[in-house]
Amino acid sequence: MNLLVVIVNFRVAPLLVDCLHSVAAELPRVPGVKVAVCENGSGDGSAQILRAAIDDNRWSDWCTLTVSDVNLGFTGGNNLVIRPALEGPAPPRYVLLLNPDTVVRPRAFAALLDFMERNPKVGIAGSRLEDPDGTPQRSAFRFKSPLGEFEGGLGLGIVSWLLTRWAVAPPVVDHPCETDWVAGASMIVRREVFEQVGLLDEDYFTYFDDIDFCFNARRRGWPTWYVPESRVVHLVGQSTGVTATPKRMPAYVLEARRRYFLKNHDPIYAALVDAGLITGLALARLRAALTGRPDTTPPHLLADSIRHSVFLKGFQLNVVSPPSASGR
Repeated sequence: MNLLVVIVNFRVAPLLVDCLHSVAAELPRVPGVKVAVCENGSGDGSAQILRAAIDDNRWSDWCTLTVSDVNLGFTGGNNLVIRPALEGPAPPRYVLLLNPDTVVRPRAFAALLDFMERNPKVGIAGSRLEDPDGTPQRSAFRFKSPLGEFEGGLGLGIVSWLLTRWAVAPPVVDHPCETDWVAGASMIVRREVFEQVGLLDEDYFTYFDDIDFCFNARRRGWPTWYVPESRVVHLVGQSTGVTATPKRMPAYVLEARRRYFLKNHDPIYAALVDAGLITGLALARLRAALTGRPDTTPPHLLADSIRHSVFLKGFQLNVVSPPSASGR
């Protein structure tokens, strides 16, 4: 098998069926592709919908369905199908993590595979994610840092300009480039990276797992690249409920953030990034109060960032609880 495409569903089965239709149209361009779908404990009849779609469309020769009775998170759901594939007699050369709330544009898979074949020292590559109308989304990022968190929390033009080299989400470019990490909504991984880094860290549950994986791949000499020729429509947040529309940030996202810094950096660095974010958010709140302009940050983000910071939660490496068990 050349490429295994892994898609984890949680309560978006109709969107996943649309995604599979777009994948089916790409198969003639990329021989040796298999798709493994994990129905991740949705509890809403998704398994029946997906099984019927696979049978009715005669996709069973290239698409398999694995059903979990419980929600294992993005990480656990992916690992549930990646692990046996890598341990099997014919492991895939590449694994592509694909969100269920995506639609694959023509040659999206072929562009990623061609790039990886031409660049054997690259370990991970990500697609250009875009809105349905073709507007690009920022999907190639820098690793988070104290100054980057301060800039993101404050969101003030002159400060953002001064700190542009630390901004987590740089402007979109239209050419392949090396980057720190790419969004896991469409991310191809060379098999050797899994062999050296391991599978996704299931203690994240979801969020920050893609940053963590790219970070640890780079530590082992596997860089990440952004490949905009591979275009994938991403219906942002449909698979998790966390969208661009400001609303309260779920606790598990902030818990995953703390885990990332405590796992991959020393305690002082973790404290500095928390201080950077909290200071930026506090100044943004003060600016809004003084100028009368609306505060565009998600509700309660300052208080929640303090509540989930190392200053109140401590420096012990945490395991992120599933949303149903996670309080603010």
